Amino acid sequence: MLILLILVVTLAVVFGVADIRRNLITKPVFTVFKKILPPLSDTEREAMEAGDVWWDGELFKGKPDWQQLHSFPKPELSADEQAFMDNQVETLLGMLDDYKIVQEQRDLPVAVWDYLKREGFFAMIIPKAYGGREFSAIANSTIVSRIATRSLTAAVTVMVPNSLGPGELLMHYGTQQQKDFWLPSLANGTDVPCFALTGPEAGSDAGGIPDTGVVCKGEFDGKEVTGIRLNWDKRYITLAPVATVLGLAFKLYDPEKLLGDKEELGITCALIPTSHKGVQIGDRHFPMNMAFMNGTTYGKDVFIPLDWIIGGPDYAGRGWRMLVECLSAGRGISLPALATATGHLAARMTGAYGYVRQQFGMSIGKFEGVQESLARIGGLTYSLEAMRVMTAGAIDMKLSPSVVTAIAKYHMTEMSRTLMNDAFDIHAGRAIQVGPKNYLAHGYMGIPISITVEGANILTRNLMIFGQGATRCHPYVLAELEAAANPDAEQGLKQFDSLLLKHIGFAIGNTFGALWQGLTAAAFNSAPVSGETARYYKQLSRMSRALALSADFSMLILGGELKRREMLSARLGDVLSQLYIASAVLKFYEDNGRQQCDLPFVHYSVQRALFEIGRAFAGFFANFPNRVVARVLKTLVFPFGIGYKMPDDATAIQICEALSKPGVVRDRLTHLCYIGADENDATGLMENAFVTMYEAQPLMKKIYQAQREGKVARKQPLDKTIAQALEVGVLSEAEAQQLNRMNTLRFSAISVDSFKPGALEAQTPNADAA
Repeated sequence: MLILLILVVTLAVVFGVADIRRNLITKPVFTVFKKILPPLSDTEREAMEAGDVWWDGELFKGKPDWQQLHSFPKPELSADEQAFMDNQVETLLGMLDDYKIVQEQRDLPVAVWDYLKREGFFAMIIPKAYGGREFSAIANSTIVSRIATRSLTAAVTVMVPNSLGPGELLMHYGTQQQKDFWLPSLANGTDVPCFALTGPEAGSDAGGIPDTGVVCKGEFDGKEVTGIRLNWDKRYITLAPVATVLGLAFKLYDPEKLLGDKEELGITCALIPTSHKGVQIGDRHFPMNMAFMNGTTYGKDVFIPLDWIIGGPDYAGRGWRMLVECLSAGRGISLPALATATGHLAARMTGAYGYVRQQFGMSIGKFEGVQESLARIGGLTYSLEAMRVMTAGAIDMKLSPSVVTAIAKYHMTEMSRTLMNDAFDIHAGRAIQVGPKNYLAHGYMGIPISITVEGANILTRNLMIFGQGATRCHPYVLAELEAAANPDAEQGLKQFDSLLLKHIGFAIGNTFGALWQGLTAAAFNSAPVSGETARYYKQLSRMSRALALSADFSMLILGGELKRREMLSARLGDVLSQLYIASAVLKFYEDNGRQQCDLPFVHYSVQRALFEIGRAFAGFFANFPNRVVARVLKTLVFPFGIGYKMPDDATAIQICEALSKPGVVRDRLTHLCYIGADENDATGLMENAFVTMYEAQPLMKKIYQAQREGKVARKQPLDKTIAQALEVGVLSEAEAQQLNRMNTLRFSAISVDSFKPGALEAQTPNADAA
C-alpha cells in the first residue's frame, strides 16, 4: 500500500506540475514526435486543412454520438426539384436511345444537347440570381442517378458542368465581375464549360502538373498589360471537344517578381474562352467506347490577362486549395450517383431476369447459386442508396467532408463493379451480346471510368482515406503536428503539452475501453434505438474504439513510416470506411420509418460491413511489423477472436424473394431505375415480361395440375402446352390468350440482338458528331 501510495503521488506530481511535466515528459516526447512525424509539406497541409470533418470525426473518437447521426436532417427534394424530376428529366429520358448514341451516333443528338441547355440541366448548381436552377446536392445526385439508368453518356454530360469546373469554382472564388460575366451564359447553355487538370505527366499526382504560366508583360486588346504566358498539354478532359470556356490549372511563376517577392507562386486556376488565340481543343478520346465528349487541350505561349485568374490576381497560387475543397462535388455527388444508378438498374433488371429466365423447368432465380449473387446485388444496392443520400445530405448541410467523400468515391464505385459482375454472371449470354435489348453492357463498360477518375481508386484507398483521415479526423494529431511546426519553439511546446495530456487520456481510455468491450462483446454499450438494429450500434461503437486504439499505436510505433506502409494503413482506412457505410445504412433505415420489409437489406448491409471490418483488422494484425504490439492489440480488441460473419443464407433468400416479385419493396429499392413505356424498350420489355409472368402464375398452376393428372402432356414447348390445355378445357380462350402473350414477351425478353450481314457496317457514326 505504501509503495502504491508513493507511485500515485509521484505520478500526480509529474503530470500535475506543469514545469516538471514539461521537462520530464513533454520535451522528450516532443523531440521524438518531431522526428517520427515530420511536419506536413505545404501541399499536404492544404489538403489536410481543406474541407470539413463531419461524421468521420465521430467514428474516429471511439465513442460515436449516435443521436447526432439521427439528428442530421433527412435529405429530400423540394417541390421545384421534384417537379423537374417529373417533367424535364422524364422528357429527357424519352428522348434518349442509348444504343444509337453509343454505337451509331457517338454523341448525343442535337435535339438533346439543345434541350439540356434550354432546360437548365447544366445550371443545377448555379444560383437563380444568375439564371440557374440552384438545386440541392441531393437533387443533383438524384437527377444524375435517374439519367444514368437510361444513358451513361447523357448522365456524364449533365454531371460534369455541375461538378468540379468553372461554375463551381466561380461561385466559391470568382470575383463579382467574373460571376456577372460567366454565370448567366453558363446557366443558359450559351457557354459549355470544361476543366483541364490532368495531363500526360500528372494523373493522380495532380500537384505535380508540369503545365506552366509565367507572369510577364504582353499585349491584350491592343494594350500592353501584365499577364501570364501559358504552356499546357492536358488529356482526359470531359466536354473539352465541345467546350466554349476552359478552366485551366497550371503552376504559376513570377521570375521578374511583378506580383511580389515570390518567384514560385504555386498552382493557379484561370478561365479562358476556347476561342482565345492559341487555345487548342477538339481532339477526342473515347473512354471505354462511351460517347460522352472527352478529349485533349493544349496551348503554347498563350498570353492571358491577370484578371482571368479565377478570383483575380489575389488568388494567384491558391489553386490547389481551391481544387481540393471543390473535389467534394465529384467525389460526393457525381460518382456516387453513377454507382447507385448501376445498383438500381442491376437490382431491378436482374431480379426480373431471374424470374423470367427458366432452366430445368424452373426460374433460375430459384437456384441458390443465383440467389447468392442476386442477394449481393440487392444488399449492395441498399448500401449504395443509403451512402448516396447521406453523403449528398452532408454537402447540403454546407459541409465539404473530404474524407467522407473519398470513402464514398472509392467504396461506391467498387460496390458497383461487384454487383455489375454479379448481374453479368446471372444474365450470362443475355448480358454479353451488345444491342438495343442490352441494358447492362454500357453500364459495365463505364464502370472502369468511375474507378479511374477523380483520383484513381488505388490512390484513394491507399493514401487518402486513412492517410488524410487519421490526421484530419483524429481529435489531437493534426493540432499536435501544427504545434510541432510552430516556428516559436517555446509556444509550440506549450501547445503540445496541453494536447499531450488529453491524447494520453484518450489513448488510455481507448485501451481499457477496447478490452472491456471485447470481453463483454459490447453487451453494455448503449444504443439509440431498440429492436433488431440495436446490436449493430453497439458493435459499431466497439469497432470505433478499436480503430482509435489501433490508429494511435500505429502512429506511435511507425510514425512517418506509416504513410509509406500503404497496405497496412489502407486496412485501417477500410475499417473507417465500413463504419461509415454501416452508419449510412442505419441512418437510412431510421429516416425511412424503420420499414419492417427493409430489415433483410439492413441486416445484409451491416453484417457485411462488420465482416469487412473484421477482415481488415485480421490483415492489419497479421502484417503489423512489431509482432508484440500486434499480439497485444489483437488481444485487446478481439480477446476471443474475430466473430463477425457474412449474412446467412436465410437473409439472402429474403432479399431474393423481394427482388423476384412486383411490390413496394422492389419499387422503393430501385425507384430511380428507368423503365421504358414502350414494350420494345430494353428495360420496358424485361419489366413487362416479368410482371406478365408473375400475374400468369395462377394459370400456369392450372396447367401444372393438368399435367399431373395426365390431361396435358409434359416436356413440350409452352405454346403447344397452352394449345392443348385450351383444347381439353383446362383454359378458357381468354386465359390461353393471356398465356400466349406472356410466352411471347418471355421469349422476346430472354432473346438477344442479332444483326444481318452488312447491318453493322451501315451504322457509320455521324461525321460531324465524331
